[in-house]
Amino acid sequence: MLSDILLPGVVLQSRDLYCEWHIPNNSEGLRANATYFGNAGWAQEYLDFCHRDAHFRSRWLAAGGDWTGKTVIDLGCGPGNVFATLGGKPRLLVGVDVAAGSLELAARQGYTAVLADAAHTPFRSEVADIVVINASLHHCDDMHAVLREGARLVKPGGLLITDHDPQLTAWDYKGLAKFMWDARLWVYRVTRHGFHKTGSQQSWGLRTEIHHRPGDGVTREFFTSTLAPLGFDVRVHAHNHQIGADALQGQVGPAHWKYRMGNALSGRDPGASASALSLMCIAKKGGEERLPAGMRMTRPAHAGSTVGAHEMA
Repeated sequence: MLSDILLPGVVLQSRDLYCEWHIPNNSEGLRANATYFGNAGWAQEYLDFCHRDAHFRSRWLAAGGDWTGKTVIDLGCGPGNVFATLGGKPRLLVGVDVAAGSLELAARQGYTAVLADAAHTPFRSEVADIVVINASLHHCDDMHAVLREGARLVKPGGLLITDHDPQLTAWDYKGLAKFMWDARLWVYRVTRHGFHKTGSQQSWGLRTEIHHRPGDGVTREFFTSTLAPLGFDVRVHAHNHQIGADALQGQVGPAHWKYRMGNALSGRDPGASASALSLMCIAKKGGEERLPAGMRMTRPAHAGSTVGAHEMA
């Protein structure tokens, strides 16, 4: 039951297919994500075409195993792509997102869906066997805050797994590569090529890409410096999109020609680990509770709320 993991005093508002908690700081980035991923048509496209291939499934099963019987919290769950691809029978599967339209789709996939900010969730500490953050950190205003919140929710011995966030060193385009990156939107509009079918969809999608641009993204140091002090054993694997479990053995896999060209024009070896598009972080929390005292404290419920909880199976 969802009520088993809620902070004391939390009351969630019941909607049709999801529950809602307050968002303390509704920023421009959060609103962009709510608009883009909340659009029913766009969310359905994302569910149908993103993170649904055999490479993704193989990599994630190697990283976290079967979810059957486990408590899993998926931060930035979107329309439920990860579970829709992996399957299994979790004891409790909770999806957190700011986009109502995506949460409705996630609920239909089997998630217990909660509308909340991934950096400020209504859950007690150390309740999840696995915390998932897939293709979500770079959409968040404060990547550190979301990663630390995910770490707070992991049980001793549990896993925090992130994937599909852009590796800074692979996207830090220079010179001609940077010019071509900046010109890509014009090319997409002229050729009508690309994932987005309309200018409006493209515009809102770009507003969500807060940390996916040249000179920004995640690094190995970002994960280790954030999670190691919290008692996690951290493993970071660089990979391109078309590779499965072999990514955990140090293979980066093939990259599309345009990404190889972008790295070559930026003066980097396109086949190097630093040129791989994404980083997957697999962090295991030590068996003994080692979180700093501040991280073990119970987050207070929203001011003015009464004791109680909305329950969902």
